[in-house]
Amino acid sequence: MERHGPGGRMTRPDPAPGERTLRRPELRSLWHTVHDRLSSGRPVTRVRLGPLDEAQREALADLLGLDRLPDARPSVALARLEEAVTELCGRTVRETVTELVGPLGDRAGERRRLEGERTRLWTWLAGHDTVRAQPALSDWVASCRAAGLVGASPEHTRALLTDALTVLGELPARAEPLPVFAARVLNGHSHALDDGTPLSTLVLRALATLYDTAVPQSAAERRALWARAGVADDDLSATVLVAGLRPFGDGPLARVSRVCAEAGQAASLTLAQLRTPGEFTLALAPTPVVHAVENPSILALAVRRFGADCPPLVCTSGWPNSAAIHLLRLLADQGAALRYHGDFDGEGVRIAAYLLDKTPVQPWRMTAADYRAAVARTPKGPQPGRLTAAPWDPELTRAMTEHGTAVVEELVADVLLADLAAAVR
Repeated sequence: MERHGPGGRMTRPDPAPGERTLRRPELRSLWHTVHDRLSSGRPVTRVRLGPLDEAQREALADLLGLDRLPDARPSVALARLEEAVTELCGRTVRETVTELVGPLGDRAGERRRLEGERTRLWTWLAGHDTVRAQPALSDWVASCRAAGLVGASPEHTRALLTDALTVLGELPARAEPLPVFAARVLNGHSHALDDGTPLSTLVLRALATLYDTAVPQSAAERRALWARAGVADDDLSATVLVAGLRPFGDGPLARVSRVCAEAGQAASLTLAQLRTPGEFTLALAPTPVVHAVENPSILALAVRRFGADCPPLVCTSGWPNSAAIHLLRLLADQGAALRYHGDFDGEGVRIAAYLLDKTPVQPWRMTAADYRAAVARTPKGPQPGRLTAAPWDPELTRAMTEHGTAVVEELVADVLLADLAAAVR
């Protein structure tokens, strides 16, 4: 029943005797301990208390109706505590600690929820299109998982990984400064890839895994790795070797390409030339076939053999830079069918997977059968290095693991040149 105090103000009624007992200061540690145990989300039958001082032991004895003081570290049966609380106030222990301490948690349930979110996060990352297209990144996925969640948050971690995958999907870059590249691919966040940011560190670890190099430690090493991925390259130093390329048009690129092709020579095209609007036009019919190789020596052999009759040929010179990727995309946009061959070693497989992900090229004599035929001719080559899956032919990596030998592109040059000779006829 409510009472009116001086001046007619409303006052709370005095708590009942049982309520006063439960609210004794000496029992505060009891209720906090019980609250903590019940918030575990696990079944609770007993609660260990203490150490209790004498006043706390007396209060506990009064609450439970004990005829003597409990130990300083007593173990209290929850059922006995439930009886005492119900008898005093008609409520349960859960209701009592909720009122006295606060809402109960469920730590076990929270752990299960968090574990489920972690599992879904790593499953999503391992199955992402970028990772599946470039299996070398599976080692990066494993390192991300080993590093754990960022800020103990699956949501925060997923957002960071999403940004990293967005960046990787846009590489090699267009020979842009790092802030310009970041602003373009990350919705205007020009400083998101600044040196030392979590995103920059994550992407550089992925690039180191992809290129099979050590994770960069110094600022100079980090800049070099970004440059390798086409960031901060200038559009004059990024070049690509071509031969036999005869695009239509009166612009510098078309004329340089045709003059070199007609003279039976290779041409080095800059990214700046390739970027010039309207420079590039190919014949609509028949569909031109452009072959791409990893090593300049193969292009040199083709030019020497075919001269002015050399079919269209592009050389990536190892890992393709922004100029090579840009050219291959331009050729595909003009209707060319692209074919690629590289070394049969760990890095060669990664380069091929990278090109297949970034451009519409198709493998050219890059199957397990092609590898076995090459090994039969040159059975004792160097070690193939770190091997990762070949998305276009899962059997290829198994065959390379079985034989344990690399076959560099030069050793199958005669086979490749025979294919090019058939294209000339």
